[in-house]
Amino acid sequence: MGELTSQDDLFGIDEPKPPVEPTSVYRPLADRLRPSHVDEFAGQVRVVGESAPLRVAMEKRQAHSCLLWGPPGVGKTTLAGLYAERLQAEIVYMSAVEAGVRELRAVITAARERRQSSGRLTVLFLDEIHRFNKTQQDQLLPSVERGVLVLVGATTENPSFSLNNALLSRLRVYRLQPLDDAAMHALLDRALTHPEGVRETTGGLPLVMDHAIADRLVAAADGDARRLLTLLELAAQLAGDNADGTAREVGEETLEALLSQSPRRFDQGGDEFYDQISAMHKAIRGSNPDAGAYWLLRMLDGGADPSYLARRLVRIASEDVGNADPRALTIALDAWTAFDRLGVPEGELMLTQAAMYLAVAPKSNAVYTAHKAILATVKQRGTDPVPMHLRNAPTALMDREGWGKGYRYAHDEPEAYAAGESYLPDGLVGERFYAPVERGLERSIAERMRYWHELDDQATEKRASGSSDSPSG
Repeated sequence: MGELTSQDDLFGIDEPKPPVEPTSVYRPLADRLRPSHVDEFAGQVRVVGESAPLRVAMEKRQAHSCLLWGPPGVGKTTLAGLYAERLQAEIVYMSAVEAGVRELRAVITAARERRQSSGRLTVLFLDEIHRFNKTQQDQLLPSVERGVLVLVGATTENPSFSLNNALLSRLRVYRLQPLDDAAMHALLDRALTHPEGVRETTGGLPLVMDHAIADRLVAAADGDARRLLTLLELAAQLAGDNADGTAREVGEETLEALLSQSPRRFDQGGDEFYDQISAMHKAIRGSNPDAGAYWLLRMLDGGADPSYLARRLVRIASEDVGNADPRALTIALDAWTAFDRLGVPEGELMLTQAAMYLAVAPKSNAVYTAHKAILATVKQRGTDPVPMHLRNAPTALMDREGWGKGYRYAHDEPEAYAAGESYLPDGLVGERFYAPVERGLERSIAERMRYWHELDDQATEKRASGSSDSPSG
């Protein structure tokens, strides 16, 4: 096609024009403030602080495969990037949610070729590595073992449960913690003052807030740096100008609109869930009603299944209170029933009441201990026959063969107790599993059992001495 004339222009045929480059490309605040040096990294002193193990490895350029284990928003991706940069390595980002064996093989092949052609290392950052199954994890083993690539895995789950032992043994595990308030406030200050911070969101105007607002923003972020910066960016977008128009100001109204749908960190079925369940159980066992109710309501607020929590309270009633206060089991069951009838939020009060009652009740794990001991004995001994005197004799033949012979009917004995009688298999005669404690109702139970044991001992002594009035059977 030849050159276009003005006649062509009249018919709307224009010369091809180069694509127009956008004047700006949006980058989230969290990405703009991503640290470019380990000194800018927020928190995690035990991992990247002075003389901390990963910091030393980075400074000495010591390559090793590792696992970054911690909740969201604590810097796992950023740390992997800083590590690769320090090693002068090529970094490949991959998510276990999307990647499969074929994608892994492609990365491994490229890493091997890169190493052979230029000697340059490849760091594979594998996010959510816990989502890989055993076959996928095994695919990584030879490459990690031979140093074909440096694997940096990231997980929010306990690696003891989510990674197979073969892979875990080849990784150095670094535990990252939620950021403390000091680190979060430092990050907030950096975002407010950094050239690429919130001023890019406010059109160059500074963003201001009082200390109380800043404290609430940090509390809402709950140790998650990414969440803090996301909330701050949203606050900058919602904030209005101050009185003289020289700054944007985050006030109470803006904060309430921002935080109305900001949930607490909670992972149903993950580490956070089981850590908090453990805290609630141990607080109640430790007779602290405030802490027991606190962890219960923390989990309810975070979205835990109330029925699961009710089941745990019933378990505590038997395991940790037991016969020291048998009413505890009834109260726990009643609270569960009441919750099922009332639902949320009214029924939550019944669960709180049960948790507090269990906490202040006298404690005994005697039933729990006896349960475990008896169960272990059952599994170890096999099938011990029922002693003849304890067997029923519904037929004449069984009666002639001695079924039930020598059985002593307790109600016909003094104090309705057949002193010296044995009710266990022959190989377990004399074994005692249940040892009530000297607390609550079990104090009375213990006293009663001591008296019965004294009667048993007296009967045994009489039987041993051949006394004519010793119990028969």
